[in-house]
Amino acid sequence: MRLVFAGTPDAAVPTLRRLAASDHDVVAVVTRADAPLGRKRVLTPSPVAQAAAELGIPVIKADRLDADATEAVRAVEPDLGVIVAYGGLVREPLLSLPAHGWINLHFSLLPRWRGAAPVQRAIIAGDAETGAAVFQLVPELDAGDVFSVLRTPVPGDATAGELLADLAVRGAEVVADVVDGIAAGTAVAQPQVGEPTFAAKLTLEDGRIPWTDPREAVLARIRGVTPEPGAHTALDGARLKVHAAAPAPDGSAALAPGELALVGKTVQAGTGSEPIVLELVQPAGKGLMHAPDWWRGLRAGGRVVAS
Repeated sequence: MRLVFAGTPDAAVPTLRRLAASDHDVVAVVTRADAPLGRKRVLTPSPVAQAAAELGIPVIKADRLDADATEAVRAVEPDLGVIVAYGGLVREPLLSLPAHGWINLHFSLLPRWRGAAPVQRAIIAGDAETGAAVFQLVPELDAGDVFSVLRTPVPGDATAGELLADLAVRGAEVVADVVDGIAAGTAVAQPQVGEPTFAAKLTLEDGRIPWTDPREAVLARIRGVTPEPGAHTALDGARLKVHAAAPAPDGSAALAPGELALVGKTVQAGTGSEPIVLELVQPAGKGLMHAPDWWRGLRAGGRVVAS
């Protein structure tokens, strides 16, 4: 089949590469326009655009799938559209333009966590299991019939970034199998079953560490917002980012929620239950560092309180 692929971030690249290596022909890639990155705000192609250039696939850059983007896709005469984390909605007439419509790789067990941040929300909520689903795109958000599902336990120490990277690689194989099935006429999609939940896009406020919550919820929040938007707390009016944390050893002395103290060779923080150990932190305007090194530079003495 002739495929058009739409995607933008790193999580979409494994599927693009897998389809480019298949028996099908990826005739065009749709991705968002170059974005300013870094302190110098240098315009940089998306990860998908860079991969497409390496693969020699024509690229259509569009921040919205508007009339111009639709005509560009129409010109390549696709049989099927495949979308992975493009960052925009596919509406009519583009939705019905390919003969077989569009399929979407979504990183959740639909209908749980429809929306923009499924992996992050699954970790924050403490879900024991998550996965990826390939479904038929329809006008309603992430509501189409499902062709195939990948299920996996949520590792207790995985960040959202790590789990998403794993699902992106494994999900690429699921997409390839579904595309083969559609081409052969053997693919069958089933309606979603269950009560939908929604995964709203994360904001900076979602990264604020809720110190009064129980320890497991605090750790889940930190992992769920890493790397973006990042876990953070306020210390003497300055933002402190927390990149990695772990449960404190059993028997550690109690600390008030948000209270930080040097315990032995570790920096511990109080929660609504047991304390946690801060492992990697980033003070405002500085680079990543081990928490004990940061503490020594802080010259805080005994204890400080974050909020």
